Amino acid sequence: MASSNISIFQSKKISLFLNISFLLLLSVFLKTHIFPSNTSLLHLSLGTTTISSVSNPLFLRSIRTDGCTGLQNYQDYEYKCLYVKRHIGCRPKGYISYLQFFYCNFGQFPFLGHVVLLLWLLVLFYLLGNTTANYFCSSLESLSKIMKLSPIIAGVTLLSLGNGASDVFASIVSFTRSGSGDVGLNSVLGGAFFISSVVVGIISILISSRHIAVDKPSFIRDVLFSLFSLISLFLIIAIGKINLWGAICFASIYFVYVFAVSATHFFCRNEETSNSNQDTGEIAIPLLGSVDDEKPILLEKTDLEEQLQIPSFLHLNSSTCYYFGKILHVLELPLQLPRRLTIPVVSEERWSKPYAVISVTLAPLLLAALSNTQRENVGLRSSLVTYLTAGLIGMVFGNLAFVTTKNSTPPKRCLFPWLAGGFLMSVTWTYIIAEELVSLLLSIGHIIGINPSILGLTVLAWGNSLGDLIANTAMAINGGTDGTQIAISGCYAGPLFNVLMGIGLSLVLSSWSVYPSYFVIPTDPSLFETIGFLIGGLLWALVILPKKNMRLDRFLGGGLLTIYVCFLFLRLARALGLLNLHGTSFKL
Repeated sequence: MASSNISIFQSKKISLFLNISFLLLLSVFLKTHIFPSNTSLLHLSLGTTTISSVSNPLFLRSIRTDGCTGLQNYQDYEYKCLYVKRHIGCRPKGYISYLQFFYCNFGQFPFLGHVVLLLWLLVLFYLLGNTTANYFCSSLESLSKIMKLSPIIAGVTLLSLGNGASDVFASIVSFTRSGSGDVGLNSVLGGAFFISSVVVGIISILISSRHIAVDKPSFIRDVLFSLFSLISLFLIIAIGKINLWGAICFASIYFVYVFAVSATHFFCRNEETSNSNQDTGEIAIPLLGSVDDEKPILLEKTDLEEQLQIPSFLHLNSSTCYYFGKILHVLELPLQLPRRLTIPVVSEERWSKPYAVISVTLAPLLLAALSNTQRENVGLRSSLVTYLTAGLIGMVFGNLAFVTTKNSTPPKRCLFPWLAGGFLMSVTWTYIIAEELVSLLLSIGHIIGINPSILGLTVLAWGNSLGDLIANTAMAINGGTDGTQIAISGCYAGPLFNVLMGIGLSLVLSSWSVYPSYFVIPTDPSLFETIGFLIGGLLWALVILPKKNMRLDRFLGGGLLTIYVCFLFLRLARALGLLNLHGTSFKL
C-alpha cells in the first residue's frame, strides 16, 4: 500500500508540474500577444523603410518558393520573423504559429524559446496519453460491454484501437492537414519498429531465465500478417500513388486478420477442450487468446489518483493540509477542466451530474468550433449559423440530461448514447491534440533544420510507444507466464493495427478527398529503409524463436536491439550529414 501511495504521489507530482508549466506557457503566450515585441511589429513597416532593407532578390525569391525551406537561408532573426509571417508555406498546420512565436518573440533569446517549445511538447504528450487512457479507453471498454463483443474480438478491435489511438490520429492528421504524410508514416512505422524490436528485445532479455515459450501458430500468424502488410505498404510507396479502392483494400487486411484471429481462437479453444484431461507439460498460451486477461490490465484505470488530493504523508486533521489539498486540486484544473467540461463520463467512480449536464451542453459547441477551423473560407454568416445550431442542440441535450439523470448514480438505461457521445468527444480531443502535436514537430523541424519526418520517427514514435514499453515490460516481469505472453501479444498485434488502420485509414481519407484521381504519396527513400529494417526485425524473430523452441532468451532480444540500434545510427548519421547513401545530397 505504501509503494502504491508513493507511485500515485509521483504521478501527482508529474501532473502538477505539467499543469504549472501550462500556466506559465499560457502567461507567456498572452504576454507576447497583448504586448508584442518590436520584432513582431516589423512587418507593419514592410511598405516603407523596411521593404528596402529586406527586399533583396534572395529574400523575394524564397518568399515565392514552396514550403518553408528558405527559412534556413537567413541568420538574422528579424528576417526569419518577417519570412514566416509573409510566407504561405510557413503557416501553422495547427492552431498556433510556432515559427512566428519563436522567431518574433524569442529571436534574441533562442534558448528560452527552445525551453518553451520543449515544455509545450511535454504538455501535449501528456494530454494525448491522458486523454486516451482516461476517456478514450474507458469509453471503448464500456462500449464493448454494451455491444456484448467477445473478448477476442474486443481485444483485436477496441483494445488495439485504444492502445494505438495516438499513432492512428497522428497519422490521420499528418496526411489530412500537412498534406504530405511524412510525419504520420514515420511515426507509425517508427512506433511499430520500436515496439516489435526494442520492447520485445528488452522483455526477452529480462525474462530469459524463466524459459517461457509462446504459442507457435499464433506467433507465426501475427508475424506473417505483419510482413504481408509491410510488403504491401512497400509496394504502395514504391508505386507512389494509390486510388480509393487500393487504400480500402490495404486497410481491409486488418479485417482479414481479425477473422484469422477469431478462427485460431475458436480452433484452439476446441482443441483445449478435447485435450483438457491430458497433461500438456509446458504452458504455452496463444498470443491473443488471453486478451480477456489483458483487457482489465490495460484499460481499467484506478481512480485513486483522482481521489487523492494530497500526498499520503500530509493526511492530517488540520485546516492547513485541507487548504493545501484544495490548492493542489486547483492547480491541476487547467489541463483537466476543458476536457471534463466537454466529454461526457458515465462511469460509477467519476459520475457527476453537473459535469454531465455541462459536458453535453458544451460538446456541440466544441464540434462547431472544430468544424469551422477545418473548413476554408468560412464566412461570418456561415460560422454564426453553425454556432447557433450547435448551441441550440447543446441546450436540448443539457435539459434532457438534467431531467433524466440523478445526482447519486449515472444513468442505467439508454446508456449507449452517453457512451457514444463520450467516445465521439474523446476522439475529438485526441484529434485536436494530435493535430497540434504534429504541427509543433513540423515547426521544431524547421527551427533546428531537420526534416520533421526524423522527429516523427524518433520523438513522436518514442513518445507514443513509451506507455507500451513501461506497461508491457512491467506486465512481463510481474505477471508471470501469463503476463509475459500477454505482453508479447501486444507487441505484435498493436503495431499491426497501427500500420493497417493508422496508415490505411489515412490513405482512405486522403484518396477520398481527391477521388476519382490518385492520391500521390510523397517520395522519401528513407521510408524504404525503415520498412526494410522493420521487416528484418520480424524475420529475425521468425527465424530465431522456432529454433529456440519458442522460448524468449537473450540471443533473440540482443539481436532485435542490435537491429534497431543499427537502424537508428544510420538515420541519425544521415540526419547529421555524416552519410550519403543515395549518391546525391539528401538532407533529412
